[in-house]
Amino acid sequence: MKVERIPLTREQATLESYQTQQAAWRDVNQKLSDLRSSAKTLYSFENPFNNKIASSTEENAITAEAGREASFNSFKVDVMNPAKADRFLSEETDKKATVPAGTYTYVVGEKTVRMNWKGGKLSDFVTSLNKRGGKNIKASLVNVSSDTQALLLESLQTGKDNRLVFKDDALQYAFDTGMLKESGPEIVTFATSTSEFKSVTDNEQLEQGVKEISLEDVKEEEGFITVPPRAGFEVAIPKSEDKDSNNTEVTFYLDIKEDDSNISDNKETVKENPANTEGNIKDIPSDNEAKAEKNPDEADEPATFTEPDIPPAGDITFKGVTIHNSLTNPALYKMENDEEIVAEAESEVTEQKPVVIEDDSVVFVKNADGSEIPLDLSKFPKNGQNGEREITISTKDYPDAVSLVIRNRNTGKTVTMTSPTAIDKSVELAYEPAHAIDRASDALFKYEGIMISRPTNDIDDVVPHITLHIADKTEKTATITVKPDTESAKDTLITFIGKYNQAIAEMNIVSQNKPELIAELEYLTADEKEAETKKLGIFQSDYALTSGKSALQQAVSGSYRYSDDAEITMLSQIGISTNASGSSGSYNASQMRGYLEVDEKKLDSSIENNLDSIKNLFGYDSDGDLIIDSGIGYLIDKQLGAWVQTGGLIASRTKTLESRIESSKKKISSLEAQLASKESELKQKYSQMEGTLNSLQSQSDSISNSFNRNNN
Repeated sequence: MKVERIPLTREQATLESYQTQQAAWRDVNQKLSDLRSSAKTLYSFENPFNNKIASSTEENAITAEAGREASFNSFKVDVMNPAKADRFLSEETDKKATVPAGTYTYVVGEKTVRMNWKGGKLSDFVTSLNKRGGKNIKASLVNVSSDTQALLLESLQTGKDNRLVFKDDALQYAFDTGMLKESGPEIVTFATSTSEFKSVTDNEQLEQGVKEISLEDVKEEEGFITVPPRAGFEVAIPKSEDKDSNNTEVTFYLDIKEDDSNISDNKETVKENPANTEGNIKDIPSDNEAKAEKNPDEADEPATFTEPDIPPAGDITFKGVTIHNSLTNPALYKMENDEEIVAEAESEVTEQKPVVIEDDSVVFVKNADGSEIPLDLSKFPKNGQNGEREITISTKDYPDAVSLVIRNRNTGKTVTMTSPTAIDKSVELAYEPAHAIDRASDALFKYEGIMISRPTNDIDDVVPHITLHIADKTEKTATITVKPDTESAKDTLITFIGKYNQAIAEMNIVSQNKPELIAELEYLTADEKEAETKKLGIFQSDYALTSGKSALQQAVSGSYRYSDDAEITMLSQIGISTNASGSSGSYNASQMRGYLEVDEKKLDSSIENNLDSIKNLFGYDSDGDLIIDSGIGYLIDKQLGAWVQTGGLIASRTKTLESRIESSKKKISSLEAQLASKESELKQKYSQMEGTLNSLQSQSDSISNSFNRNNN
């Protein structure tokens, strides 16, 4: 059978050779695919040379993440408060305490977590609630002592609009465990800073020369707001918690007093406005008198004229506003030689009677559509000897109200008021945490001095293409700086060099029968070296490997002039070459194999100062069609595509080997069947021969016995 097995043994060796070749091509394919992916990364849209990195001077409080399209700049951020979520703690309870059966409902923002609890241990209640809580609510137990514990409930969503609300049996249980306590409606004081104010206009302006309504003149100090003549502001009314009820009550004290400080603002000289002065019209020198002053010899006989009678100026009242007209000062004329000569007014200054506006309608409720409803102050009684009026407005009476407008149209009165307070009357009886660890609140921070609030600590809508991550309030102003991510660029380049050297090493091993090729690769483990030894020189006669390796070496050593003024055109200029270490005079095997080396110091300097040039070195548009068509990365990607893509050279080689392997397996199966039949046949013959031998032996024994008996 050993002789019969020789064809089978030979075919099994052939099959193993095919399988080794197939595995070798797969290894080559893997190394070349990795190199192609690394090369494509260096010139594609996601190339590392466009990566940005953001650093913060207060990393414990705020960090930033810059996108690829972020601009290189720096900006300042002050964090007042990070966004927080509600975290409520109950009073101490016995570790054996149970939670009664019921429907436990918790609301976080717009999300509702409802659990039908059958009653049982507090620990089981916590486990069950956490299964249903998801990303909205979390429960945990805090061991206070060996016998007592406390229940901690926390919202998993930050922001003041994501408050933790208790409903159904959850509310009663929170009261029973001392987690919540009753409280009245919250009183909110607003309009406490001029930064909340908006400017207003005078929609019923009656006199062209009257000063416009000013916001800058409005002052706020220690809860008191002063609105001088011709000033005003608009401030938003806090919204009710219950959007459906809209029942907010706004209260403030207001007083209107005389103020003469604004009269002087309307003074003008007669020379500036000779037709708008009052009384005391003095004689204006005639043209002849003027001549006499200049040249007494040219003076004519003096002219005389009579001052005209001027009727009273009168006044007008419109919608409760009274306007007093100023007296008219007519220009005096005289006629001489049919020429009209206008007399010059005296240069002395006289006071102009100011335009007077009196209007007690200073408080308005502004609706969402922009319309305003004036308040009749006479309906609000004066309070005490100071004469202040207590103004109370309910949004229930003004369902579309969005803001409060104070417009002091008077020219001689000042309005003073207290900062308004708002009470949400829809909350008859509320509750608040008895042991609050944190309360839901928005993140509050300043960006370049602008106050901003957000419900989350991850903020991506303030600075374009930059995400801010707030962790804590800043002790000092944080400076966020966006700059190129040079480390990312360097890491990608080093990765490319490593992939290139591995691909060249694999092509050397399978195309040359030189054991030193494996010994030189110090990064290989013992098992990897043993596996590589089996592939050594397996494709010595395959010319495609030799030409492919040569094409790769030409790509990395070539010159690429991406522009007329390009200074960096080769990899060797940035510290990457087969002789980057600078050794000379001695033989270096790795340099002869075509492996790339790195001068790290030179590479760091090039990345720091010539990042755009390095980017163009790996891929650029040579014909202006906005498509990259040249560069190291582009050429390597294009060359290796013919090798590793579906239907490429390696796929063709492995397909041919797969066919041979299948044929060899069939041949081996046939030979094994033949051997089995031959062995069975031989066993049958040997069995028959064994039987014959046994029969002959038996006959021989019988004959021997017969002779022995006869002899006896």
